Amino acid sequence: MTKPSRLVTVVIPARFGSSRFPGKPLVKLNGKPMIQHVYERASACRAVSSVMVATDDERIKQAVEQFGGRVVLVTGDYRTGTDRVAAVARMFNGDCFLDLQGDEIPLSPELLTDLIVPFLGSGASMGTLKRVMDSTEDLLNPAVVKVVTDAKGEALYFSRAPIPFVRDDPKPQVVGGLHYIHLGLYIYTKETLLRLAALPTSRMEDAEKLEQLRALDHGIRIRVWETAHASLRVDRPEDVPDVAERLQDFEVVKRELQSSSLFSKS
Repeated sequence: MTKPSRLVTVVIPARFGSSRFPGKPLVKLNGKPMIQHVYERASACRAVSSVMVATDDERIKQAVEQFGGRVVLVTGDYRTGTDRVAAVARMFNGDCFLDLQGDEIPLSPELLTDLIVPFLGSGASMGTLKRVMDSTEDLLNPAVVKVVTDAKGEALYFSRAPIPFVRDDPKPQVVGGLHYIHLGLYIYTKETLLRLAALPTSRMEDAEKLEQLRALDHGIRIRVWETAHASLRVDRPEDVPDVAERLQDFEVVKRELQSSSLFSKS
């Protein structure tokens, strides 16, 4: 795959003061801070021009510098990660900016490719990803965001509630191909990103605490593409042991596959 003709900058917003999990970007997962796992996977994507962390905290800045990452200190009162990414976009050149949440760990860099490549060829101004949901627990979990799209792949709504609601089901349960998880990454043209950051917080955004609803409320269309690639998300401290174990299992499987591939070529 060749590099895209337009520059795609990945910005990873990372706050220290999360209300549910203070210091989350620095939590260790198998010996590395979580922000390093996210950064390294983004950097491995060949469709990406550059990667940087945007943080408001000196401790996170130092941690990123220690593993050789690029980081910018963005201080001030920002409503959301999107607004922090927009602040970075005002500082640096770039055609498109990808907002990758600091607690969303792609297990493969191809997850980003699944968003970047179709976006660059689509003419859309804002895009994101969805993945088929396979767990009723996820459907009922307000920490897992759901998305509903139209026949053209445009977002109709995002919610923490189980949408779409299946009226005739006696008991709420996930339906494959109907219920989708929304993943915590967005890509924008620079113009759209700056426009979005200048808009007031919408009532839907404030109610659901989902920044993408600001875009929908103000008429900015969001194209949604589907990916089969997995990611891991850390919301609360109790998520850490499970995510660390799954990361380790994934690395073991990846090494075994690489070893098998090398053996078959010899």
